[in-house]
Amino acid sequence: MILHSLSIPIIQAPMAGGVSTPRLASAVSSAGGLGFLAGGYKTADAMREEIMAIRKMTDAPFGVNIFVPSGEEVDFEAVSRYRELLEVEARRLGVKLGEPKADDDDWNAKIEVLLEQRVPVVSFTFGCPSPEIIAELKDCGSCVVVTVTTPQEAIMAKQAGADALCVQGHEAGGHRATFHNHTSAHEDLSLLVLLRLVSEVVDLPLIAAGGIMHGRDVAAVLTAGASAAQLGTAFLRCPESGAHPVHKAALIDPSFKSTAVTRAFTGRPARGLVNRFLNEYDAVAPAAYPHVHHITKDLRKASGESGDPSSMSLWAGQGYQLSKEMPAAELVHLLMEQARQALEDVTRKLRVQI
Repeated sequence: MILHSLSIPIIQAPMAGGVSTPRLASAVSSAGGLGFLAGGYKTADAMREEIMAIRKMTDAPFGVNIFVPSGEEVDFEAVSRYRELLEVEARRLGVKLGEPKADDDDWNAKIEVLLEQRVPVVSFTFGCPSPEIIAELKDCGSCVVVTVTTPQEAIMAKQAGADALCVQGHEAGGHRATFHNHTSAHEDLSLLVLLRLVSEVVDLPLIAAGGIMHGRDVAAVLTAGASAAQLGTAFLRCPESGAHPVHKAALIDPSFKSTAVTRAFTGRPARGLVNRFLNEYDAVAPAAYPHVHHITKDLRKASGESGDPSSMSLWAGQGYQLSKEMPAAELVHLLMEQARQALEDVTRKLRVQI
């Protein structure tokens, strides 16, 4: 099990949209943690190229994450109404809205690439693949991780044959990993509670994700039973990160006061900085992924290119204000130093109590 062989129990979360570059993932893996590439939103061929690129940068294990396609029904009338509402945004930025469409994000081709490339760790988001696919990946030597947000999802993933689970608390930035798109964004569990509940129903290694920004957070989830801590927002401002400069700047902009979970940008619940777009469209956005994603994709891109964060999906976890601008390897080692100090402090307190 790769998770138990890591010299540093820190995982860089897969962040789609160009954030999780081979450079970022390789830096984290080479530092002793586990770096992840994000296969979402790109073709299978592009994913293969990134896998080949990271193998030129490091001999250390790494992971690749892909999205599980959703077969959920969509209210196309609601999607059409939402698209009409967004026309004013498109005119403001001088772009054309995309057409709402369903796709499987090149699912079958990506599975073939993962099997062909024998990726050390493969993780899944937005659902659980079939037991047959999991078995094939395991036969090729991959450690299979399924991201879950409830104890029920954890049971399903174990029954399907997952080697480990990534347990995502509601504090996490970016998309909620829920198996069902229509799950309420207001019924999510915080990370420590979810870790405890999941560990009661499955006996698999657990990766803790959600709001982890400091070594004390790493120490807390390891003490709570996790095998490793997964951080995404903490790595956004690293020079190796592919996050848009406007996104990086927003993380330290005092005009942004908080984060919220919204479907406004993609039709799927995701946590980001509260900006004008989120405030204006959150209440009317339909649960329709990837349809809404395709509608707003060019709009969000244009907003970034114009240096305007008001219409961007500024994904960030609740602890975003603790993000640091420093090389990824240095951040990994700083987190471990902080975690060790935190555990020493707790041990000292417990001795006093005894």
